[in-house]
Amino acid sequence: MSTENSLLEKLEAIKVRFDEVAQQIADPDVIANMKRFIKLNKEYKDLEPLIEAHAVYKNIVSNIESAKDIINTEDDEEMREMAKMELDELQDKKETVEEEIKLLLIPKDPEDNKNAVMEIRAGTGGDEASIFAGDLFRMYSKYCENKGWKTNITRVSEGTSGGYKEIVIEVKGKNVYGILKYESGVHRVQRVPQTETQGRVHTSAATVAVLPEAEEFDITVNPADIRKDTYCSSGPGGQSVNTTYSAIRLTHIPTNTVVTCQDEKSQLKNLDKAMKELRTRLYNIEYQKYMDEISSKRKTMVSTGDRSAKIRTYNYPQSRVTDHRINLTLYNLNEVINGSLEEILDKLQIAENTERLKESGL
Repeated sequence: MSTENSLLEKLEAIKVRFDEVAQQIADPDVIANMKRFIKLNKEYKDLEPLIEAHAVYKNIVSNIESAKDIINTEDDEEMREMAKMELDELQDKKETVEEEIKLLLIPKDPEDNKNAVMEIRAGTGGDEASIFAGDLFRMYSKYCENKGWKTNITRVSEGTSGGYKEIVIEVKGKNVYGILKYESGVHRVQRVPQTETQGRVHTSAATVAVLPEAEEFDITVNPADIRKDTYCSSGPGGQSVNTTYSAIRLTHIPTNTVVTCQDEKSQLKNLDKAMKELRTRLYNIEYQKYMDEISSKRKTMVSTGDRSAKIRTYNYPQSRVTDHRINLTLYNLNEVINGSLEEILDKLQIAENTERLKESGL
């Protein structure tokens, strides 16, 4: 079967499904079932780009047939020449649209369009590792700001000489997880630490973990499985931020998963945030099994399956950034650490799409 017929056949089947979904989301019984309605709505939106591409592709294929027909049957030489020129243009367009369709046909990670929870933790390197964790936090904050995404710190433990021992942030926006997931893993920094008097270059590290945020419909948590503790919030140096018991600690007894939240003055708000994070962590226990499976196939995602994998090195003396998964080296460290991550993330996405195309056999 030709590529053209194979693609048209796949697209026709998708069109049938798209029409079915369109009918179902207008059904009052479906609208009354919120979980099902949200799921179908998402499927409808995911299929829309393919339906639009299908219409464009069908039109190109039809115009190619018309141009060929003119070349084969028309006596007027001028008309035939015009048809030949048009045919060349259409063939180029057809190839471009075919590549776009192939990428659209690759099964998407269902989590890609979700918000994310990002954890940055200081690794080896003492105070310098905490300072570097702070640099990474600012890098991601600036990147998110440039993308128009909203960030919200949910947990923070400050380093003794600046930066953070640990910082956890929620990131909300369009396709957040699908873009930031490549950042999971160990980030290394090579530079002269602020705390070093001899001027020697040290290597320190920080670990980044990016989790897709669980939505309310993704996972049901039994309240009987949760132990709730309240305590006074504390700030840097251990001083009490307020004297009311507004900080929340939740323990999910079956999995021994513990989350805390203390950044709000209201206990209810802290509870709401802590529940959201708990759902996300429980959801990710299951999601991690899926990531472990695909990480063995894709080098771009090695970090998500194994969060101890070294993914990137930031070398200050040479102003060099190296992403070890795709052997990419850039000499614009200052721009990258100030939030210009687009080139790295785009190239990681291209590399993953290439791998997924091979997997799908399209």
